[in-house]
Amino acid sequence: MSWDTIIINPFTNVLLLIYKMIGGNFGIAIILFTILIRLITHPLMASQIKSSTKMTEFQQSKQWQDIQKKYKDDKEKLAQEQMSLYKELGISPFASCLPSIIQIPIIFALYQSIMRSLAATPGQLMILTRSIYPFLHLSDLAPLNSKFLWMNLGQPERVYMLGVGIPVLAVIVAITTYVQSKVTMPASANPNDQGAMMNKMMVLYMPLLLGYFALTFASGLSIYFITGNLVGIAQYALLGKVNWRALLPGQKPATNALARKK
Repeated sequence: MSWDTIIINPFTNVLLLIYKMIGGNFGIAIILFTILIRLITHPLMASQIKSSTKMTEFQQSKQWQDIQKKYKDDKEKLAQEQMSLYKELGISPFASCLPSIIQIPIIFALYQSIMRSLAATPGQLMILTRSIYPFLHLSDLAPLNSKFLWMNLGQPERVYMLGVGIPVLAVIVAITTYVQSKVTMPASANPNDQGAMMNKMMVLYMPLLLGYFALTFASGLSIYFITGNLVGIAQYALLGKVNWRALLPGQKPATNALARKK
């Protein structure tokens, strides 16, 4: 089965179904679609939180601290012992990055779905005709309303002031991505730990990457990013896992009481 059949076509049809159900607002359809994706991937997020908690407890445990002291002058042996202990305890050092990695194909699929749904050219309309499921009745939907607030969802967003185009959404995407990464990232007792270093890299990398996508691609994708970031923060907040203090400079990792007893 092709990428179109298993990903793009279902995404496109779900978007159009939501668009039809809410009376023809494609921006709201993207927002509702984003919330739906978040709900579907909630078990993955819950697994991420569980893995992150185990990682924090591991880093603060006496067993790991003793290993660090024992092999402090042998980095290779320290890394071997660390990976061995990860395996023994069933911990993945990259589990907290998994949702961000999985989001990449969803981003490309959504972008293609948005562009396909809007069908701005005769060629794109032919592709959409072959992609849409019969029960949606394309004749009742086309042409789609691509206007939402001040933007055209099929084009990159700019707000023009004194002849200068300001990418407002791209800035908001970068900021909300950074905030979400910071307040949901698990604390690390050892900033030089492999997992902690990977998390730090993702905190810096993802806002730049998604900000670039928002700057370059259709503004409908920016709506997805912003909604996803806000919903993600809300999900963590409802689970009591948001660390707002992480946004303040100079904050040290919180100490886990259970880990101190080990």
